[in-house]
Amino acid sequence: MVTTDHTPLTTLTPDRALPASLTPARIERLATGVTAAPGAATVTTSAPYTGAPLAELPVSTPEDVEDAFVRARAAQKAWAATPLRERKKIMLRFHDLVVARQDEALDLMQAENGKTRRDAFLEVMDIAITSRYYARSAARYLEPKRRRGAIPLLTHTTELHHPKGAVAVISPWNYPLSMAAGDAIPALIAGNAVVQKPDTQTALTALWALDLMQEAGLPRGVWQMVVGRGSSIGGALMDNADFVMFTGSTASGRGIARDAGERLIGASLELGGKNPMIVLDDADLDRAVEGAVAACFPSAGQLCVSVERLYVAESLHERFLAAFAARTKELKLGAAYDYSVDVGSLTTPSQLETVIAHVEDAVAKGATVLAGGRARPDLGPLFYEPTVLTDVTPDMTLYEHETFGPVVSVYPVRDEEEAIARANATAYGLNASVWTGDGARGRAVAARVHAGTVNVNEAFAAAWGSVDSPMGGMGDSGLGRRHGADGILKYTEAQTVAQQRVQGFTAPPSISPETWATLLTGALKVLKAAGVR
Repeated sequence: MVTTDHTPLTTLTPDRALPASLTPARIERLATGVTAAPGAATVTTSAPYTGAPLAELPVSTPEDVEDAFVRARAAQKAWAATPLRERKKIMLRFHDLVVARQDEALDLMQAENGKTRRDAFLEVMDIAITSRYYARSAARYLEPKRRRGAIPLLTHTTELHHPKGAVAVISPWNYPLSMAAGDAIPALIAGNAVVQKPDTQTALTALWALDLMQEAGLPRGVWQMVVGRGSSIGGALMDNADFVMFTGSTASGRGIARDAGERLIGASLELGGKNPMIVLDDADLDRAVEGAVAACFPSAGQLCVSVERLYVAESLHERFLAAFAARTKELKLGAAYDYSVDVGSLTTPSQLETVIAHVEDAVAKGATVLAGGRARPDLGPLFYEPTVLTDVTPDMTLYEHETFGPVVSVYPVRDEEEAIARANATAYGLNASVWTGDGARGRAVAARVHAGTVNVNEAFAAAWGSVDSPMGGMGDSGLGRRHGADGILKYTEAQTVAQQRVQGFTAPPSISPETWATLLTGALKVLKAAGVR
């Protein structure tokens, strides 16, 4: 059912004009960064805030993709031979350019994606952190390392890391700067070339990042963009790549994993999620409410690591629910190219259709709407109010399926054991959030949650922003990790070079095999007794 007290959210009328920075000439210049033959067919994107046409982009063909890989491999040889210290300088210059020209990126992301400026700024910050981190950490991961040899003193062993070659990065529309540049940066600094297929809807943001990277000094051809539907050019990407980085749906990820397996190439996949938040009985109520808002509604809920399931201790449930619903109704919904709005637009009509279908299905089957629950065509074609639901049951579609919109279901739980069990009752395992007044308790609960990242007294930014530590999903949420050592070493081939000095494992002519085996057995016992690894 729907509650009768439906207090409308604060809204702002959308600005119908694009920012001054997005002139037709500038959009056209960015579009020239797409790898496509002269006279290629084009596709027109639209602005989510208004539905008005935004950009006309050339569409790449499978032949264009193959050409991109040919040119990428040619450029990659020289790029891999470029000293790491020079690749590092380019990444640090890119960092400075992103920070200095952030307003350009913010305008682009808002125009293409429909998110608020504050959500777009998090992407700018993310890319600055990522580029700085890998510029300053790559040597630690990539430089040759001495390893313990088979025979102490007699075996000289070195671990090397070589770039994979030409990497395919397939990035989504929901975080068009973070997912495009964030996954390309470690691949590039490791010495690879990148052929990237950003989602068409948000390709301008990816092209902006490419433009800035080349301004920072990246040689042309090392990072290339192709635009087109996966059904058209996905096969060419898979057929030519030496490694694939994909962010998107679990269904598409399964197909990419199968194709990569057939070719015996690596793939890293960040896929779907149905992320839980747990509020324990000792949590600070006000802080947990603000944390829930931050966990559920950034980018209108179109965030892989955002929360869609909220489990609250029974002792706090009623007070939390009332405060959370009231706080949700206070959020400013609308369009503005400044920091005045809390929640922006959905990005595509299909996403709005999914959100509407999930909420209508839940309400028809008995769910209660405490806040939101309505599309807002008066604000723009793709706006939907941030929505809080209770009385959600397993027969409702959104109970276990990802909505990927500004919708969260809240459930009471008896204790932390039930909260953990319900949080883990999903095929997904991407991100989770735990709220408590006891950090040690929170970390202990977090360790029992089946998710690749778990935040204590934070929504998702603490784990995501800890770029020295791996980020990725368990179960149906993916394979592989970004960030940290995993985030760069996955783009390399590990090689062991071992030089044997003086004597190897074969018995010298003067010693019988039996005597040699006895000597080696004694050596094994001595090494074990001496504590040698």
